[in-house]
Amino acid sequence: QVQLVESGGGLVQAGGSLRLSCTASGRTFSIYGMGAMGWFRQAPGKEREFVAAISWSGGSTTYADSVKGRFTISRDQVKKTVYLQMNSLKPEDTGVYYCASRYSETILVVRSNHDWNYWGQGTQVTVSS
Repeated sequence: QVQLVESGGGLVQAGGSLRLSCTASGRTFSIYGMGAMGWFRQAPGKEREFVAAISWSGGSTTYADSVKGRFTISRDQVKKTVYLQMNSLKPEDTGVYYCASRYSETILVVRSNHDWNYWGQGTQVTVSS
């Protein structure tokens, strides 16, 4: 099993910034390593949607079109932590943000919930207008 714990959510005004963190742990992670980590979000009344992903060893990244140029995903391999730096936030960015991990390192096809093996509990991000 892999445990993922998110932090860093909160309330921010439109145009502001937040940084989310997600730390991974667990025996499976220690044995098999990590392939990739990512972020999804779910707004009230909507389905969970892909935000960004990063390959663990190579550091390649991919983003949803809606956040390109505003959000940056990064990782610290020593701390086993992935970050999501969110700038120029908009009210439509509001939602619960979930961290996810997968065994495969490829991030070519990662935009479905079914592409990921483990999930965190989520952290609320609210952007006021």
